[in-house]
Amino acid sequence: MLYTFKKADDASMEAIAEEKKVRKTEEIFLLFSLGSQFDHLIKQELEKLGVFCLVADPASVTVEDVKKVKPIGIILSGGPVSVYDTPPPFDAQIFDLEIPVLGICLGFQLWAQHLGIEVVSSDKREFGTHYLDIQKANILLSDCTHGCKVLQSHGDKILADSRLEIIASTENAPVAVAKFNHLYGVQFHPEVTESEEGYKVFSNFCFKICQAKDKFPASRVAERKVKELQEKIGRQKVLLALSGGSDSSTVAFLLKQALGENNQQLKAVYIKGIDRPDDEEFVQKYFANQNWLELEIVEATEQFLKVLKGKVSMREKRLAMISVYDQILKSKADEFGAAFIAQGTLYTDVSESGGGYQSKAKKATIKIHHNTNNNFGYPEITPLIDCVKDSGRQIGREVSTPEELLIRHPFPGPGLVVRIEGEINQQKLKIARQADNIYIEELRKWELYEKIWQAGAVVTKSVTTCTKGDDAAEGFIIAIWAVYSVNGFTARAAELPYDFLKVVSRRLTNEIREVGAVVYRISDKPPATIEWG
Repeated sequence: MLYTFKKADDASMEAIAEEKKVRKTEEIFLLFSLGSQFDHLIKQELEKLGVFCLVADPASVTVEDVKKVKPIGIILSGGPVSVYDTPPPFDAQIFDLEIPVLGICLGFQLWAQHLGIEVVSSDKREFGTHYLDIQKANILLSDCTHGCKVLQSHGDKILADSRLEIIASTENAPVAVAKFNHLYGVQFHPEVTESEEGYKVFSNFCFKICQAKDKFPASRVAERKVKELQEKIGRQKVLLALSGGSDSSTVAFLLKQALGENNQQLKAVYIKGIDRPDDEEFVQKYFANQNWLELEIVEATEQFLKVLKGKVSMREKRLAMISVYDQILKSKADEFGAAFIAQGTLYTDVSESGGGYQSKAKKATIKIHHNTNNNFGYPEITPLIDCVKDSGRQIGREVSTPEELLIRHPFPGPGLVVRIEGEINQQKLKIARQADNIYIEELRKWELYEKIWQAGAVVTKSVTTCTKGDDAAEGFIIAIWAVYSVNGFTARAAELPYDFLKVVSRRLTNEIREVGAVVYRISDKPPATIEWG
């Protein structure tokens, strides 16, 4: 799979062609991520629309690369810099290709500057919600309400110019929405929930301006998958590996539609031990006490600790974890009398694990996934194996998977195994779960959870001298991190409020006796990876 498009070489073009086959489309959009903290929300909005959007690297993709890919539309995100001071790297010749462009905030300013239109520092900056004054009808704002709320986050403004068709303004931005030929721009952020009708901007751009026709047919695909499940399962029983994440949850709701209410055919198993408290909380909230499936939570901490003993490298720990996962699911399938074991395996999982679902060609093993190449001894049901993350989410929406489950932060299959340095023991597991619980709880309380792409807390090997009460002591150092990203291939350290970090630090050191200090990681990816290990 190609996560970020950097160059139109043979490998990249082959990967794009392969994903087009998976999505059954020839249409593609390019999203140039210029560094906004909201970039992942743009990708989510496009996922909801069902179009194929590939993230492009503005520092390496040239006009010649774009010509080879032949996108039907291009989107440029916002970003933290000023075009007249430190403009982001971008081949401005791309604007001359006559491919429709939607520039958001910095992206708008970038194409305006390319035309020679002035972008200057504004005396009155705009942060927070403002009201959109629609001055002229235009297809980009079709069906948008005059005076609707939009989120602004910029200190620069575009000056009015005779070449611009000004469509809308806000209190301190006389050019809030404008166009020039095939170039469209908005100074607000349509991707955030504070922009009440922002989703209409993306829909209008994709389907009315770019005239996309290959919207991922989630409803038809979901109906087909439900029918296939009904034919395959019949009156037999299914055991489902359930994590509380978007993929396995979607499979649960597909099975619900296939088997119906009040069925006795479906049992879900949630394996506890290296999970987060947040995971179990969501599983209990949405899957406990249901009439369409039986839920069993299996306490496997001791089993995990036994196989993880002496394991230090991440590869060793991942492989050890999988052995427990396989054994429990096989055992529970035996007890239930299941004919199948179901998982939320994606095409991405197969590809990253070295398989080639479409071509059957062998690929490089990027990382070992816990839900591929298993040894259950049972036929597997993997309804999402021909889906990527966003198309899987779209199917989830069609079968009424709660949105709260679909938009949860990504979490690795090996769980807390990759968030504990060195050998894992009971004490470290307990600390890791407590730390994660406090951190995620505060992110939600401060309304930061949905603004970032992923966050985590790591129990490091480092021990520091600390004072608790009147005595000197030693305690573990907890490293917390959070990133802005679009797809995880690259990421930028999130600049979380200092007051928030102080609150989290106080809670971690006060509420977890073994913790002596807290640090915040500020490294981007690259050079760092998102997960610690």
